Amino acid sequence: MKANTAEKWIEQRIRKYGPISKLSLFGKPTVFVYGPAANKFVFNGDSSTIANQQPKSIRMILGDRCLVELSGQDHKRVRDALVSFLKPESLKKYLETIDGEIREHLKLHWHGKEHVTVLPLMKTLTFNIICSLLFGLRRGAERDQFVSNFETMLAGMWSVPVNLPFTRYNGSLKASAIVQNMLKDLIQEKKKKLEYKTASPHQDLITCLLSIRDENGQEVITEKEIVHNVMLVMVAGHDTSSVLITFLIRLLAKDPAVYAAVLQEQEEIAKGKSMGEFLTWEDLTKMKYTWRVAMETLRMIPPVFGGFRKTLKASNSNSFLSIIAWLSLADVLLIHFQIFWDTNMTHMDDSIFPEPSKFDHSRFENQSSIPPYCYLPFGAGYRICPGYEFARIETLLVIHRLVTQFTWKLQCSDNAFSRDPIPVPTKGLPIQIVPKNLQ
Repeated sequence: MKANTAEKWIEQRIRKYGPISKLSLFGKPTVFVYGPAANKFVFNGDSSTIANQQPKSIRMILGDRCLVELSGQDHKRVRDALVSFLKPESLKKYLETIDGEIREHLKLHWHGKEHVTVLPLMKTLTFNIICSLLFGLRRGAERDQFVSNFETMLAGMWSVPVNLPFTRYNGSLKASAIVQNMLKDLIQEKKKKLEYKTASPHQDLITCLLSIRDENGQEVITEKEIVHNVMLVMVAGHDTSSVLITFLIRLLAKDPAVYAAVLQEQEEIAKGKSMGEFLTWEDLTKMKYTWRVAMETLRMIPPVFGGFRKTLKASNSNSFLSIIAWLSLADVLLIHFQIFWDTNMTHMDDSIFPEPSKFDHSRFENQSSIPPYCYLPFGAGYRICPGYEFARIETLLVIHRLVTQFTWKLQCSDNAFSRDPIPVPTKGLPIQIVPKNLQ
C-alpha cells in the first residue's frame, strides 16, 4: 500500500481473472469483487446475507459497537441516530462554528508564514472542527490531550494486531482506552448539563445522541454505542476531509483553468459578504462548480481504497451466485467467506467513466447520468456514509477561505502519492503561500 502498487496488482488480477476472483487475505478465503453489480451486493445486500467485517486492529481500537461493525436493525438504529445530527437541516445550525474554526486556523497556521505543509495542517484543522462539533470542546488543554492521544491511536489502526509492548498496535490500544475514558467523562458531564438544562439537546453530537428517545421514552442508543460511534466519526471525518482538501489544493496549483473558475465562483460569493461575516447555507448552494471539482478529485483519488464484508448465509441474488461460482466445494459448504471490494477500479472503468485517467469535472454536471453503485467515495446504498454532507460543507468552507485569502505554489511538482492507508502526497504537500492582501 505504501508503495502505491495495490492498484496495479488489482488491475493485473482483473485482466487475468475478471471482476471476481478467489484469493487468500490475512489467512482467510477471500473473494475479490468489483463493478456495479458487486458494489450493489456489497452495499445494499440483505443484512441476513452479508455483514461488515473490519480488520481486527480497527475493531479492537474503535470498538465493536461502531456503525461499521453493526448489521440489520442495530445498524439502522445507530445510523438513524447519527443522521439525526449529520443531516443537512441540522448541520445548517453549525456553519458559523465550522467557519469560525477555519478562520482561527488560518490566523494561527497560515497568516505570517511563507511555507506550509498542507496535509498535517488539514488534519489539525479537521480535528479541531470535530472537537467543536462533536464534543463542544473549546481550544485548550483538554482538546490538546484529545489530539495527542488521537494521533497515537491512529498510528496503529492498520498495523498487525500483535499486542506486545513497544509495538504500534499496543500504543494505539492504550491511546484508544484513554480517548474512550475521556469520552465517557464528557458524556457524564453532558448528561448532568442536560438534566439541569444548562445544555441544549442540539449543542453537539454527544448531547444530540443522549437526547434521542423512542416512543416509550427510552434511550435509543447506549453509552457504549455513543463512545464507539463518536470514535468512528472522529476517524472518518478526520481522514476523508483532510485528504480531499489536500489534493484539491494540489489540483488548483497545477490546473490554472480549474483554479480560475473556482476562484471566480468563490470571489463572486465573497463580494456579497461584509468583512468578518460568516458564510451561510445559501452561499454553499452557489458553490456548484467547486463541488464538481471536489467530486472528480474523489473519483480519481478516493480516500478509501476498499473494504471487507463477510457472508452470513447463502442468497439467491445473481451477485452472490456469481461469487459462489468462483469458490471451491469446501468453501461453498462453509458458506462464510470474506469479500474484498475495491473503489478505484470501478472509478477507473472506462465503460462507466470515459477516459478515466483524464480529470473532467463535467462528469458531475448531471449526476443522475452516473449509473448507481459506480461512484463510491462515500459508499453507496443504505450503507452510504452518514457524514457525506458534513464532508461537503467542511471542504467548501475551507476552499472558499483559502482561495479568497491566499495564492500558492507547489514545492513538490510530481503527481505521486502513497497510501498509509489513506492517500498521502509527496512530503505531505509542501507549498509556498502569499496572502492576497500583500500582492
